[in-house]
Amino acid sequence: MTIRPHMARRTPAGTIAAWARGWIAVAVIAVAAPAAHADTLADALAGAYNNSGLLEQNRALLRAADEDVVGTVAGLRPIISWSTDVTRSYTNRSGGTGVNASFSNSSSGSTNLNAGITAEWLLYDFGRTPLAIDAAKELVLSTRESLVSIEQQVLLRAVQAYMNVQRHTRFVALRRNNVRVISESLRAAQDRFDVGEVTRTDVSQAEARLSLSRSNLATAQGDLERAIEEYVAVVGKAPGNLSQPPSLPRLTRSEETAKQVALRSHPDMLAAQHDVSAAKLNVLVAEAAMKPRVSLNANLGVTERLNGNTSADNGSFGLQIGGPIYQGGALSSAKRRAFAQRDAQLGALHVTRDRVRQNVGNAYAILQAARASATATGEAVRAGRVAFDGVNEEAKLGARTTLDVLNAEQEYLDAQANQISAQADVFIAAYSVLESTGELTVRDLQLAVQTYDPAAYYNLVKDAPAALSERGKSLDRVLRKIGNQ
Repeated sequence: MTIRPHMARRTPAGTIAAWARGWIAVAVIAVAAPAAHADTLADALAGAYNNSGLLEQNRALLRAADEDVVGTVAGLRPIISWSTDVTRSYTNRSGGTGVNASFSNSSSGSTNLNAGITAEWLLYDFGRTPLAIDAAKELVLSTRESLVSIEQQVLLRAVQAYMNVQRHTRFVALRRNNVRVISESLRAAQDRFDVGEVTRTDVSQAEARLSLSRSNLATAQGDLERAIEEYVAVVGKAPGNLSQPPSLPRLTRSEETAKQVALRSHPDMLAAQHDVSAAKLNVLVAEAAMKPRVSLNANLGVTERLNGNTSADNGSFGLQIGGPIYQGGALSSAKRRAFAQRDAQLGALHVTRDRVRQNVGNAYAILQAARASATATGEAVRAGRVAFDGVNEEAKLGARTTLDVLNAEQEYLDAQANQISAQADVFIAAYSVLESTGELTVRDLQLAVQTYDPAAYYNLVKDAPAALSERGKSLDRVLRKIGNQ
């Protein structure tokens, strides 16, 4: 619904007063009217979670990390392989002695078909493979925490997209009504000029202000289009009527407490800790690689002569113990590299700890500033309205010009725009605090979505099912289905 201000043509006082009443009514409706059947912030967050390609990418990376554990576990199981070949062999003979000796030549050959099966089973390698398994598991846990961190980024981006669409929608409504009101002001100024109450300067001032208002409206509409595109990219659908979130999220009481919570439970901290554990285990793996290994070997073969009737079976079974003596310094280099990687991860842990603490402090500082700005802009709106009413009353008495009224109106408009922006910034800052403490997750927000279980795939593959087993076939079907989505 739109209220058009009534413009009287008989007196300047009646014109300005009607304009003032109409502008205030329009501004209130444009900014404060609630939307029916509106989409909520929770809807946007759920849509972002369900439609995020970034989350799908990192879920696939987690599945790949799960398979790294499986591949390492397979090293403790028997390795069985087969081979077959067809071999053609031949012999040529020639002979003779003395001057008058008779020469004789002969040749023979055979074609053999060989087939065999070999098996090798690692019995003991001084813990190298079990340590490698533990290191791979730590990397899985790190990747899971990285997935949680990505989830937080996706949800925070959804909050920003939601609030920006709402912000720019209200800006467009404000600017559009501003154009409408100034258009009425221009008509009133023209009418007053026609009867000789004002000069051409007053009309030109109103025309200039209308052009500026139209330019601001075009800018606001462009900003809204970009905000909508961002919303579609994040949430997966165009925004409907977006409702104002009912309240700010519940935050940790103090900044210092929030920092302690973040250092204990932020996914970036947990991921860095698992990376350090994996690096330490890899040092032990590199040391164990210098030690011998014990394995059980067996082979079974058959040879069939294709141009004859003979065949032979053969087989062997044995225990093998062996280890490296000299490999050109490669093993020592690998060990030193593992130590360096461990030190690098320890450094990364310290960097992550400092960054997490800093991010919490920054988030709280931004939230505090946003709240102060929202309070100040609220006061500015109230003061701007009082000033606008006062200028209009003074204009009735001839103490104010058309330009004074236009300036007062512009200040009131700017105050309302700043208030809209500050209110959106408070919500974004509050959710940024949650992200900085590691509490901006689907579970913490209790969103009504089907959550992804990061352990489900690992539990299916941790026993290293073979391709021909029922579980292996089931996994292949699941992966093909995921790939076709």
